[in-house]
Amino acid sequence: MSILNPGDVAFFQEQGYLHARRLLNEEELAVMRARFYEVLEGRSAKQPETKRNMTGDEENVVIQIVNIWEADPVFEKYLYHPLLTEAVAQLMSTDTVRVWHDQIQYKPPHKGGPTVWHQDHPYWPVIQPPDLVSAWLALEDADWGNGCMCVVPRSHRWGAYRDGTLGIDPATWGPAHDPDFVPAGETANLVPCPVKAGEVMFHHCLTWHGTPNNRSDRGRPGFAVHYMPGHTRYEPAGGHLIEHHIQVAPGEVLKGDHFPTVYEAGKPVPPKQN
Repeated sequence: MSILNPGDVAFFQEQGYLHARRLLNEEELAVMRARFYEVLEGRSAKQPETKRNMTGDEENVVIQIVNIWEADPVFEKYLYHPLLTEAVAQLMSTDTVRVWHDQIQYKPPHKGGPTVWHQDHPYWPVIQPPDLVSAWLALEDADWGNGCMCVVPRSHRWGAYRDGTLGIDPATWGPAHDPDFVPAGETANLVPCPVKAGEVMFHHCLTWHGTPNNRSDRGRPGFAVHYMPGHTRYEPAGGHLIEHHIQVAPGEVLKGDHFPTVYEAGKPVPPKQN
């Protein structure tokens, strides 16, 4: 049983994103949510790659946790979720899927900051080609009030935008961009993508996206896994936080213990036994 249908795949390929699909039940969600707060509060037995306030501003906080799967086995098992990996394989039109890395961005109540409009792939100047898909899971309900994902449809077809950062237009909260970059006949219209807890949405690594402030009394933890097709290569043109884990030579397919294969030969790979 797939969580996608052929129409979903066609929509994603055209629009560069896909609205939320139910993935976790309430019991699974409760466990992941509890484990997230253990890692956030420093109570986990292991530590993630990094945990930091991305903004450096205590009035507009966005806590980023990279590779929480290294800190907690529940999150590691989730990477291999068979319905999720099958869906990602369909969206990337591949028979092999690996994990590039994961990250949580947590916007605390009342003082959660925005995430500026950007593309993902330009922030990853060590991998090519730009064919990755991110699966964004809500651990709590995410809507406009507490900072849900917003996207610009079809923007994944427009190429890389400078260094990938577009910023925020203070008048509209949309992407602050050079209008000459947008192809004729296209417009940079933003689409909010509310996601209920336990649902997952998808976006292409070149899709313009951002998230607004959280001034509500609800936290907003969003868990993104950045999946790459089997042909993704290590092509260093800059640096990256997790580059020290890469053990292959430039030009080679990126694989290894820190980049788990979760779907292979057209089938989900079972999670490792810990």
